[in-house]
Amino acid sequence: MPEDRPKISKNSPDDAARAGKDAAQDSSTAGGEVWVVVEQVAGEAAPVSWELMGEARALAEALGVRAAAVILGAGAPELARQAFSYGAAAAYTGSDPALEPFITDPHCQALVDLARAHQPQIILLGATTRGRDLASAAATELETGLTADCTHLEIDEAKGLLKQTRPAFGGNVMATIITPNHRPQIATVRPGVFPLPEAAAEAGGEIIESRPAITAAAAAVRQLQFLPNPGEESLMGAHVIVAGGRGMRSAHNFALLEKLATELGGTVAASRAAVDAGWISQRRQVGQTGQTVRPLLYIAVGISGAVQHLAGIQESDVIVAINSDPDAPIFDVADYGIVGDLFEIVPALIEEAHARLSGAAGSDAAGERQIGVEST
Repeated sequence: MPEDRPKISKNSPDDAARAGKDAAQDSSTAGGEVWVVVEQVAGEAAPVSWELMGEARALAEALGVRAAAVILGAGAPELARQAFSYGAAAAYTGSDPALEPFITDPHCQALVDLARAHQPQIILLGATTRGRDLASAAATELETGLTADCTHLEIDEAKGLLKQTRPAFGGNVMATIITPNHRPQIATVRPGVFPLPEAAAEAGGEIIESRPAITAAAAAVRQLQFLPNPGEESLMGAHVIVAGGRGMRSAHNFALLEKLATELGGTVAASRAAVDAGWISQRRQVGQTGQTVRPLLYIAVGISGAVQHLAGIQESDVIVAINSDPDAPIFDVADYGIVGDLFEIVPALIEEAHARLSGAAGSDAAGERQIGVEST
């Protein structure tokens, strides 16, 4: 039976320093573990951390080692429990006032100290703003390589190396990179690339607690205020995405897609062509050089379907394509295709969606009364 009570051990900074490279010889870390740095805000983890946890477990199994989570800052007990449910066998935690909120220098120092003490062979982070920042800083301190924005990971069975695949040359080729001579091997992975693993509620693991020795220099920076930009939220987690491409012709015409997305309770995205034209923010770009998405419904409007774009939408549950070219590659992957003028089709879809959803909302009360009668 899986263990439902975590084992807890505590390390002081001096203990961690003395452990050094000897930790690599410990039976629980023989060969080096596969780590996932859990990105979290006030005890709530970013979904990409758990997506990576499932992948880390698969990589660890291929190497014959264990997967572990690294949790720096608040919420360690609950986040460790979640990490175990998604595949971690251990959780390394670090607590210090300098770790809240996220500031690169103290987080980098805490992660580097843990890595030097316990010698993981792989460290994975989400390719988010924070993940990219922390990964590059840690790789510099550890004098190792970093592969950013990966879309695929696997173990080279012959050499035991992590094969890290990412788009290169503007997404026109896929490069597979290895780090043969330095450890740990560090990679950031885009949110949405890997599926969220199924959680095992009763899973347990070992918690290794530490209190990082954050230097005064690393703790010198303080966050005075954080102002989120509500207009630039991530596409991750959106159930409905309406995306426009070159066929939209101008930034002004994206207002049509905004209306359709609003009716469907979704958000607007774009292909690289629309972003390069300056019609919409790069943060809305979907594809190899943008975001990878997994919506329930993806509506591609005026998008031809270049392979780079298709790589970012292939995990969508349903894809609807609207294009005037019947031979557009997007139709090869679409579940439903509409050939015609998008400036006629999209307004018709907006009208139909509004009529249907308004009718559904108006019938809710009657539907509830009917259900009540049927249940008595």
